[in-house]
Amino acid sequence: MKIAFPFLLLLLALVAPYRTAEAALKIQRVISPGGIEAWLMEDHRVPLMALDVTFRGGAALDPAGKEGLAALTASLLDEGAGDLNSTAFQKELADQSIALNFSADLDDFSGSMKTLTVHRDRAFQLFSLALTKPRFDADDVERDRNAMITSVETDLGNPNWVARRKLAETIFAGHPYARPSTGTVQSLRAITVADMRRYIKDRFGRDQLLVTAAGDITPEELGPLLDRTFGALPAKATPFTIPEIPAKGAGQTIIIQRGIPQTIISMAKNGIKRNDPDWYTGQILNYALGGGGFNSRLMEDVRGAGTKRSLSYGVFSAFSAYRHAGIIQAGGATRNATAGETVGVIKGEFGHMQKDGITPAEMNDAKIYLTGSLPLTLTSTDRIAALLMQLRVEDLGIDYLDRRDGLIDGVTLEHANEVAHRLLDPAALTTVLVGQPEGIEKASVPAGGGTASPTKKAQR
Repeated sequence: MKIAFPFLLLLLALVAPYRTAEAALKIQRVISPGGIEAWLMEDHRVPLMALDVTFRGGAALDPAGKEGLAALTASLLDEGAGDLNSTAFQKELADQSIALNFSADLDDFSGSMKTLTVHRDRAFQLFSLALTKPRFDADDVERDRNAMITSVETDLGNPNWVARRKLAETIFAGHPYARPSTGTVQSLRAITVADMRRYIKDRFGRDQLLVTAAGDITPEELGPLLDRTFGALPAKATPFTIPEIPAKGAGQTIIIQRGIPQTIISMAKNGIKRNDPDWYTGQILNYALGGGGFNSRLMEDVRGAGTKRSLSYGVFSAFSAYRHAGIIQAGGATRNATAGETVGVIKGEFGHMQKDGITPAEMNDAKIYLTGSLPLTLTSTDRIAALLMQLRVEDLGIDYLDRRDGLIDGVTLEHANEVAHRLLDPAALTTVLVGQPEGIEKASVPAGGGTASPTKKAQR
């Protein structure tokens, strides 16, 4: 905390020009002739543009036994579409410098495109083909399937991944969030082309479609392109519901034995979702707790800056929001011999902040960082389009950028400390340790246990 202020003064000086540029950018709502809405930030200084697309409903909707369906589908959409096989499709993208990507997380299926203005019309055509007429040729399906299986098998040997997976299985037990978004070896082998075609038919409805764009395009140009690109999609996706899920397993400690010299620590408890009025209060608390890098309490106490403790070179905390859950996370790695001490220090800092709150200096440093960090993300056209999509996905409102600093600056120290008392109970933390930890009272999982459901890094 003591070294934060000079650094943040320097950060402010560097950020000031970006904040001026941010203020000059205006988000426009574009409605196509066919009624498709997009949010646009025009910028004609460089002849390129970016497009982001999200369909609500992601890997959490994968059928039981077919986990990984959304992810495998995403990997194949740019592997040939319409009359273009995979080689021809990829060659055209490369020849015209068009970047096209698709992905799926637990809550959403997403696509993005970046293109030079001169190739804009063709880029939109290829994007539309990928969404509406993917080929799913047998050789391409098996290649991508095998690549995903190899990735899953590799993850099984990664202790960081094992810890995150077991934590998700525990805190989200019985909920779709507990299942692996990238599937298992068995579930990936069970997915058929018919499953992927059904997925597209069920999920790609215009009622679940969000679109954002940035760069060298006007609202008058974008509107007709939206209709040509997305107009052929079904008007409505197949209806779905996903229940809310408070984090489970409060107070549990689970050990997965691995013959490695370090213990990986992954911890979580129930938190708040993105639409909670206390979200920015939580971000301020998190910056002071473990989200502020070397200036955070956890880094000072666990890493031992200025002390002889040196339990770990890296430790963190985070407030993480899913659409139907919110969690507070913490974690790091330490020597097996110091695992118990490290867990105790992390829980102790949760307890100290719960009891005593944060200081005025910590509050000030967090506000300076949070208000100054956003403009540093506005460094490219595709990042601006992605930021606009974040605003849409999280229902923050088209005027959010004008309101954001006020929401942060309006948090009072008294209220922050009330929220800390409510949210930071160390006894509610679920703890997973992977390694050969010492000094831990535990519920132990034998070597090989607790890892039956591979997943990828979650969300958001």
